[in-house]
Amino acid sequence: MSAIFDWATSDNLQPEPVTLEIWRKLPEDYCRQVEVVNGDIVRAESLQRAHQKAARRLADLVESAAEAHISQYGGCLDVDTDFDVVLWEAPRTMIRRPDVALIDCAPNDLRPLPASMVKIAIEVVSSGSEMVDIADKKTEYALAGIPWYWLVWVSDNSISLIKIFVLDHVLGQYTPHLELRPSDGPVTIEAPVRCEIDWKRLTDLVR
Repeated sequence: MSAIFDWATSDNLQPEPVTLEIWRKLPEDYCRQVEVVNGDIVRAESLQRAHQKAARRLADLVESAAEAHISQYGGCLDVDTDFDVVLWEAPRTMIRRPDVALIDCAPNDLRPLPASMVKIAIEVVSSGSEMVDIADKKTEYALAGIPWYWLVWVSDNSISLIKIFVLDHVLGQYTPHLELRPSDGPVTIEAPVRCEIDWKRLTDLVR
């Protein structure tokens, strides 16, 4: 019999909703393994190497674009991977962990990062997270006011599709902006930073 049946007892039910104040007191190594969905702890999926490599290479690509943007226009932007973002605190706390995000510069000890500082949230879709990424997070990030959302698919050890959505502030939801495939060749995205999608850097993820 699966160990889940031994674990599933009333003693193991979450005793109360997790607030932001409670979350900040939890061990960091624990927080890195979970998200908080409407006050409930949800275990984060264990990521495969191709997923992790896709996220890292996208982060490098966006970071290069951010550095070029800063050199030309000033300001301060940063790129991070797999870190905590608080979408809202009420009526119940919502904390997600985007695979990659372009953010305003923030102190290292500011955690979780407020959604208002996120310019782009990127999720690499996996078989275990597809419905969460396509439906749940897409809605939640829009409600939190994150202006750009990228959904990224991996197949045959390469990034095969990038869907880019922009927030319609009137409707409070994302609308399709671009849909990119390797067959399109190199593509330059102009907003919110000028970013060139070089598909050669997004292939042969795991060697």
